[in-house]
Parts: sequence; C-alpha cells; structure tokens
Amino acid sequence: MAWNRNQMAERAGQELRDGMYVNLGIGIPTLVSNYIPDGVDVTLQSENGMLGMGPFPTEDEIDADLINAGKQTITELNRTSYFSSADSFAMIRGGKIAMAILGAMEVAENGDLANWMIPGKLVKGMGGAMDLVAGAGRVIVIMDHTNKKGESKLLKSCTLPLTGAGVVDEIITNLGVFKVVEGGLKVIEMAAGVEMDDIRQVTEATLVT
Repeated sequence: MAWNRNQMAERAGQELRDGMYVNLGIGIPTLVSNYIPDGVDVTLQSENGMLGMGPFPTEDEIDADLINAGKQTITELNRTSYFSSADSFAMIRGGKIAMAILGAMEVAENGDLANWMIPGKLVKGMGGAMDLVAGAGRVIVIMDHTNKKGESKLLKSCTLPLTGAGVVDEIITNLGVFKVVEGGLKVIEMAAGVEMDDIRQVTEATLVT
C-alpha cells in the first residue's frame, strides 16, 4: 500500500542526523518537522529569516504572525532566532545548511530538479530553491510518484524549466525511496505492499539494481 503524505514525511525524518541544520521546502516537506526521531536534535531553517522552527502547529497553536517562507503558519522553540532574509541566504549560499528537503514537479534520473514553475500556470515561484540546491550539502525530494494524470514524475529528462542540474541525491515518493546513482535511480526501499513491478509500471526513469 502506498505511503500517505505523513508517512512520506516520517520516512524523510529518518534521514536526519543529530546536529544538522536543515531547510524544509513548502508542501509535504513542512510535515517533516513533526517526525524528527527521538534523540536527534536538528535545527530547522527558513529562508525568510528563522532558525529553529518547531513542529507544524495544531489549530490552537496557530499564530498568524509566525510563518515560514511558503506563508504557512509554524511554531517556534525556546532557542529560535530571527534575522533578515539576507542573513538567511548567506547561510544557504555559504554552505551552512547540511540538508534541504524539497518538493518537486519533476525529477530526472540524473538528479535534475524542476520544482518552481509550470509555463502558463500560477505557482509560488522559485523562492529559495535555486540557492538551496546549490548550497545545501544534501538534497532530498519528497513528492508523489505520479501526477494527477497518472504519469510518472520520475523522468529520463525533465520537461519543465530546471531549478538545478544534477542536484538531487534522494527521492521519497508514495511508493518508495530512490537514490540517484550512475545510470539512473536505485530503489533502496519500497512502501509496504508495493512490488517492484508496481514501481516499474509508473516510472519513466531508468531503474538500476
């Protein structure tokens, strides 16, 4: 059975390591803050000038003045610090962010990422994604395996404008976990009940063993 959004976020949480500074993109990645493993202390950063984001808020915790770069309400910790977006991007461009967990519209088998625009449609735009994929130590993508038409989002080459070329290290979809390796994508984990044939049927990208 395919993973839901929370299960995908929980699986991404397993990639976090103690002491990391991590940036979470908009969409499913924001849920990762709810699934930081016990005993792992990470500091979450947002491009709009916040270091030390807490878990995603419940309804009674929502503070409309406290938002991340994607304009989603968030929570703070007792160690949270605030600063200008210029300082925030200096952290990103200076290589201080160990990992970026981002959403995507398309990922190619060589690690190319397209996640910022669909020609002719209104989307949120680039934001800090271009800086993050260039400056973060490791880039993990969380996304559905297929689009609304049932077409693969893991492609031989992206059809949408790129955010970055060859920047993705790992992809977590509702069907499993894929590592970008030489020659294509390696399946390193499958969701419970998902078989390899299920993945092959909905994956355009080359799968390597």
